[in-house]
Amino acid sequence: MSTELTLRIEGMTCASCVGRVEKALTGVPGVENVAVNLASESARVSWRDGAPDVTGLIAAVSKAGYGAMYDPPDSVSPASDSIEQAIRREARGVFVGAVLTLPLLVPMLAELTGAHWMLPSWLQCLLATPVQFWLGARFYRAGWKALLARTGNMDLLVALGTSAAYGLSIYQWLVRGDPAHLYFEASALVIVLVRLGKWLEHRAKRQTTEAIRALQSLRPLVARVRRDGEGDVEVPLAQVAVNDIVVIPAGERIPVDGIVIEGNSSVDEALLTGESLPVAKGPQDKVTGGAINGEGLLVAQVTAVGTETVLARIIRLVEDAQAAKAPVQRLVDQVAAVFVPVVLVIALFTLLGWGFMTNDWSVGIINAVAVLVIACPCALGLATPAAIMAGIGAGAKQGILIKDAQALEIARKVGMVVFDKTGTLTQGQANVIGHQAVSPDVPLLAWAAAIQSGSTHPLAKAVTQAATGMTLPAATSIEALPGRGMRAIVEGRVLELGNRRLMDESGADCAPFAAQAAQWQSSGHTLSWLADVTGASRRVLGLLAFGDPLKPSARAAIQRLHALGIQCALVTGDNRSAAQAVADAIGIDQVEAEVLPADKAGVIAKFKTQGHTVAMVGDGINDAPALAAADVGIAMGTGTDVAMHAAGITLMRGDPQLAAAAIDLSRRTVAKIKQNLFWAFIYNVVGIPLAAMGLLSPVVAGAAMALSSVSVISNALLLRRWMPR
Repeated sequence: MSTELTLRIEGMTCASCVGRVEKALTGVPGVENVAVNLASESARVSWRDGAPDVTGLIAAVSKAGYGAMYDPPDSVSPASDSIEQAIRREARGVFVGAVLTLPLLVPMLAELTGAHWMLPSWLQCLLATPVQFWLGARFYRAGWKALLARTGNMDLLVALGTSAAYGLSIYQWLVRGDPAHLYFEASALVIVLVRLGKWLEHRAKRQTTEAIRALQSLRPLVARVRRDGEGDVEVPLAQVAVNDIVVIPAGERIPVDGIVIEGNSSVDEALLTGESLPVAKGPQDKVTGGAINGEGLLVAQVTAVGTETVLARIIRLVEDAQAAKAPVQRLVDQVAAVFVPVVLVIALFTLLGWGFMTNDWSVGIINAVAVLVIACPCALGLATPAAIMAGIGAGAKQGILIKDAQALEIARKVGMVVFDKTGTLTQGQANVIGHQAVSPDVPLLAWAAAIQSGSTHPLAKAVTQAATGMTLPAATSIEALPGRGMRAIVEGRVLELGNRRLMDESGADCAPFAAQAAQWQSSGHTLSWLADVTGASRRVLGLLAFGDPLKPSARAAIQRLHALGIQCALVTGDNRSAAQAVADAIGIDQVEAEVLPADKAGVIAKFKTQGHTVAMVGDGINDAPALAAADVGIAMGTGTDVAMHAAGITLMRGDPQLAAAAIDLSRRTVAKIKQNLFWAFIYNVVGIPLAAMGLLSPVVAGAAMALSSVSVISNALLLRRWMPR
């Protein structure tokens, strides 16, 4: 079984750096898979067996020329702190560089007014030298490490380009004695512009991690624990254990997951589920750490702490998804692997071409510098992860948790959404709305409740509730019959309680209740039959009808999916009449009824063979195989952990409209990825030829290069405004 860990990577600047770090980590024995994310400056490493060799991984990254740090999974990620430090560092560099470079630009600005004058050559050199070798030192260091690794990156291109412009200026001044053709301002300004671009880039990156920071801020540092003999004691959150009793005053954040044992209140879960309205909580209701208690005092028993809380799992899920690579990123990786060598060759041909054609090698050098400076693979490396981080963050704010980038990318192609019925389209709170026994001597409800006394199925809960106050006989040899019902021995009789399929398999005659069954089914009710199958006897003793109201948003969810051009289907173990009534009420296109849990995956496979990209929406354990079989599994967060584990997308609210919202978010995110890749490629496709033809100065090339990364991230950040319709 593989394990995963995350490393923070320092020093990456472009897509080429990503490839180098991945190659270095992949070479460590025991590593199964590596995904490096430039936007989050992290590496997600899958380790095959045993404890991961963290020291070996960090050493491999260091040997490749970068820094690496390991953050334990339960720690509050300091990635945002490192981003803040980078922002301050770049800001200082940009300020100092601007102060030194501005005097070099004054003569250029003066020419716009018709004046012609120049700073002394020695003063130009004095101003440009600290910019070149102090502020530009980072480019030399990273570029040198790239050369040692026999590869290239953005830093190497900037170092070569600015060094060529600076060196040419020294040559013109000291060797040729030509102070009229110096390029100190070009080399200095390019470095300042690149540092300015990095400052803007880091500021934008901070916004892409906003969702994670918002979730982490929900973690309280302390909790009030009720202990015998000590009263209510405030202790650090790390000291709270499962089964402790915590006291949650009004207006405070709930520190851990638990079950309310005293008090009534309303709880604000907006940042966890996207639900804007407070949710009423009372005894036996679950509360989630990070939510805000409303007006009442709550006392709860702790059910989960640390990494097992819902909040910790949400944070981990969002972090995992943001660190993952989308399939489209493979194209970018292939381009990045050859990008820098190709640019170096183009720059060399530019130098030789202009030098031989004009016999003025200074022109060739300046045009080659422009090629090196504008050809930045940074935007390529940021295009996909920036959009994914912004999209997944926007979804998390609205209660849509996306497990990985692959699910996000595939969801945009979905052409059919298949819904489970109970708990997904219905409220999952069934009630017994009618029952009929073969004779008054048959205690139908009591026997049915006895058979299902230990079951957690919604229908079993409805029967147990309907039998409240009755004296229930003992039931023995209780046996669950998946997809059909239950069997038990009650008062010496072998009784079966289940659907029509079970009755047919047992040979029980349902004819005496046919008319009543047809009436209830036509109204959309679910039926359960009780039969005595003792010995050769096969006699139906009674019939129960259940009503499970549709969720208020079910019809709107189907309408929204239809508006997106998506077909909808219902797959359920319920009888066909009841399933069809639900489908007709909300506008579902196809119905697959009386389907056993094990056969739901087969229904999904059938739809896939018809050419559909299929999403399955469900909430129960019996939906897990279908969720896994679908192209995209969408689990209701109000359902079981098994369903959420099998799904690629989890909806934290039990609102089926979020299924349409998730698909809409996927389409918008992939559209942003395509837009970003277009802009990243177009900068280079247009800019490199213009620079090679001498139509771009190094200063303009530097500005365009800095703008490319900023524009890509800024475009991705537009996703932060996304809201479900």
